[in-house]
Amino acid sequence: MVILQKNVPGLSSHTLDQFVSRAKKSLRLSGTVNVLVTGSAAIRVLNREFCGKDKSTDVLSFPTAGSGLDSSRTKLAGEIAICADIAVQNAYRFGHSPAQEVKILALHGLLHLAGFDHERDNGEMARREQNLRRELRLPVALIERVGSFHRHRGERPKKGRGAA
Repeated sequence: MVILQKNVPGLSSHTLDQFVSRAKKSLRLSGTVNVLVTGSAAIRVLNREFCGKDKSTDVLSFPTAGSGLDSSRTKLAGEIAICADIAVQNAYRFGHSPAQEVKILALHGLLHLAGFDHERDNGEMARREQNLRRELRLPVALIERVGSFHRHRGERPKKGRGAA
């Protein structure tokens, strides 16, 4: 189920739901995935409550216990919350549509629901995200651009479970 609490130019709940279904199939992720697209204030509340970080972020993933690539018994794979405000800002900064940005964030969240963790997997999630991005015809993947953005500014990427 997709809930658009905040509208994103060029994106409907139906379009995002279809994308999530295609991405889940490519990932071989079973179970329902609920996606909430909301504003900065709501994301900040979720990030504070569930991750202990009092700030907005682009995407949060909430896997259901027992979910992942090998879980066929779970009816709910998990939930993803996406910040429409940050998605729109990033879309303009990276030169693609806000709708594509939300899909990039949804894909990143789906990878987390499938059990991938870019902080601990020696690049496995980044490689998988890059391949899926090509397969699903999306622009630069979230993990790739975060690293290049920070390298461009002479910084090291910040680590955090909710955000890439």
